[in-house]
Amino acid sequence: MRKALLVAAIAVLGATTAVPAASAAPNTVDWGPCPAGAFPTPDLQCTTLKVPLDDRDPGGRTIDVAVSRLPSKNPEKRRGVLLTNPGGPGGGGLDYPQLLKYVKLPQEVLDSYDIIGFDPRGVAHSTPVTCDLKPEQIAVGNLPYANGPADVVKQAALAKQEAKQCAEAKTGAMLPYVTTANTARDMDRIRAALGEAKVSYLGASYGTYLGAVYTTLFPERSDRFVLDSSLGPGGYDINAMRGFARGMQDRFPDFAKFAAAHPEYGLGTTPAQVTAKFHELAARLDHEPVEGVTGSVFRGLTFEGLYVTDLTQLAEDWQGLDQGRAPKPPEAPVTGVENLLASRFAVICGDSAWPRSIASYQLDVAVDRIRYPLLGAASANIAACAYWAPPAEPPVRITGHGPANVLMVQNQRDPGTPLSGARKLRAAFGERARMITIDQGGHGAYLFTPSKCGNSLVTEYLVSGKRPDDTFCVAES
Repeated sequence: MRKALLVAAIAVLGATTAVPAASAAPNTVDWGPCPAGAFPTPDLQCTTLKVPLDDRDPGGRTIDVAVSRLPSKNPEKRRGVLLTNPGGPGGGGLDYPQLLKYVKLPQEVLDSYDIIGFDPRGVAHSTPVTCDLKPEQIAVGNLPYANGPADVVKQAALAKQEAKQCAEAKTGAMLPYVTTANTARDMDRIRAALGEAKVSYLGASYGTYLGAVYTTLFPERSDRFVLDSSLGPGGYDINAMRGFARGMQDRFPDFAKFAAAHPEYGLGTTPAQVTAKFHELAARLDHEPVEGVTGSVFRGLTFEGLYVTDLTQLAEDWQGLDQGRAPKPPEAPVTGVENLLASRFAVICGDSAWPRSIASYQLDVAVDRIRYPLLGAASANIAACAYWAPPAEPPVRITGHGPANVLMVQNQRDPGTPLSGARKLRAAFGERARMITIDQGGHGAYLFTPSKCGNSLVTEYLVSGKRPDDTFCVAES
């Protein structure tokens, strides 16, 4: 999720599984050029590590994990490595260090650490998974809106076929091992390969759960951990999926206020009128789509548009649809979408067990349609996880056991990872964590808001280790 914002800026209770202790002795790491990508990487170096597919069988099959490094250029100030993850799951992170530098990661942080990125197992330049998804399957999207029980039944057939394709694809045997816990174990092998006794971490969106799992499995190897825009302690489970609707309800009033203050868009002159326009447009597009944009697609488009701080583009998209014009597609085609969705399925469906009954999803849809009328009947809809094989291991339980080294930073009105989930993670960590809450909307807090309060506190912690108490930062423009 977070990486998509960077690109735009430029253009469950369970026991943990015991893991073998990884050696802190450095392996031979041969750094070289990075694979060609969307962004220039003049300072970025890359390598590939071999890791066990199944950590319980270290002598068995191995897979590749692609790793990058943006080295500190100030040896006197360098204190270690900062592992990073931009979110997802399903997104690559190999070019993330360079992207962080591009959006002005403070020089003090760049001096203090070698910034480390990686494509998680199953993703992109690491050994990738596939579900052989067809264009028409990809076009359905993650959040098809269910207008009634029959739509859930229809979606169930699509979800069952997706799960079947994933299991029967050439990489089907990898799926039980493409999970957050195993990616965290890969992170520890990266640490060992780099010869570091400890690692610091900066993770956003889904990357907050990955960081929470790592520092739970390997607390003694965790240094300074920053979790930006947090999922709840259950990770990307059914509660997080349904939480998208809560996040949209939290964030939408900001857009309604913005659009009402700009009558030139013709969307209403009061927040209530803009909200009414949303429902009117959704119903109209369901009846008569505009260039393939249905009411369901419109709801998803609006949800995604609420991620950013500047709401101008979303207002323009609404205006165009209201006048019979669809939003312009991206100038460059999105590559790797099939792999992104396949690896996303693997992680989400493999991390936790999802309900199997179609009726349970029909009930959830009916409840959330009323509770969260903007998106509830989409985020509660059935998905491939209902037909997935049972998880290979229980979810990692996030607790307060470990050093007090976690700093969370969170926007109050985040559509993708709502404040309600972040508060639950903060409670699960107990005294291990502190949280900065910013009076701001949008997804992504550190470097993505104008909050000098929030940004400076995070930077200070990464550089000096001084961690603030729980802090509320007032809105800044």
